[in-house]
Amino acid sequence: MEKLLLSFLLGLGLTFLAGLVILPLLRKLRAGQQILSYVEEHKSKSGTPTMGGVIFLVGLAAACLLTLRGDASLAYLSLAVTVGYGVVGFLDDFIKVFFKRNLGLRAYQKIVLQLGVALIVGFFAYNGRLVRGEFYLPFSGVYFEMGAWTVPFVVFIFLATTNGVNLTDGMDGLAAGVTAAYMAAFAVILFISAGSLDMSGFIVQAEEYLNLSVFSAVLTGALTAYLVFNVFPAKVFMGDTGSLALGGAAACVAVLSKNSLLIPVVGLMFVVSVVSVIMQVARYKLTKKRFFLMAPYHHHLQMKGMSEPRIACVYTVITLVMGALAVCFG
Repeated sequence: MEKLLLSFLLGLGLTFLAGLVILPLLRKLRAGQQILSYVEEHKSKSGTPTMGGVIFLVGLAAACLLTLRGDASLAYLSLAVTVGYGVVGFLDDFIKVFFKRNLGLRAYQKIVLQLGVALIVGFFAYNGRLVRGEFYLPFSGVYFEMGAWTVPFVVFIFLATTNGVNLTDGMDGLAAGVTAAYMAAFAVILFISAGSLDMSGFIVQAEEYLNLSVFSAVLTGALTAYLVFNVFPAKVFMGDTGSLALGGAAACVAVLSKNSLLIPVVGLMFVVSVVSVIMQVARYKLTKKRFFLMAPYHHHLQMKGMSEPRIACVYTVITLVMGALAVCFG
């Protein structure tokens, strides 16, 4: 547990230092976010620097290179996937900011790039000796195999999770706080799993899980430091650079540890964001009426009068509670 704490602190410190350097640079480059007109409450935020996901990606990468030791293929793959999704998001943000195209990359371009990364992880999960197409059924102690269905299932997980995080990234400190709580839960879950595997004689797999736990702890620390710059009123937005990277990290850690089915448990608030949008769109297409004042659900709460800091706090606390349940009973 001491190693997790040190990893958390290293991610925290390096990301904070990265923020002190990168934030002034983003301001100098005038990498300001253009707020879409239908988000009335957010008009005052127009011009706030975006692409802030670079801050915690730099801190994460640097801290991982300093902390990961021994058998760490799962952790390094998670880092590569996180950075890979971050690059896709960076391209999208770069086009929006510097070419003044509000929609950034075209939808099919983003999907193709995301699918490419997800397929790599899918084939690794299917063929790799550490995953072997196995998945854990939460709260049961049972593992099951999906065989060739592993690859499409993993692709679905990645697309669903990245979209969930992306949709949750709509308020100051919201996506960062929720994902920090999510990664903290997985850090503890994986640390416990590593201890169990070590006692059972699976030394290599235990070390892999321990390093994956370290990766999760580092990202938790990195996001905690990032919140210094991102809580209300935000000095910087993470942009798609950050939200896609976090979606990739959240999905990858779960898939590689065979805990994909824990995503809707620990990441309940990501599910709320996705489901609220699906419900809103479906009802409007069928009846021309809406379930919510605005979707995703956190915007509905805001339009009902709840403040951004309160919404971010509630979402994060719920995620911490669900994470604690997963740790205790998962």
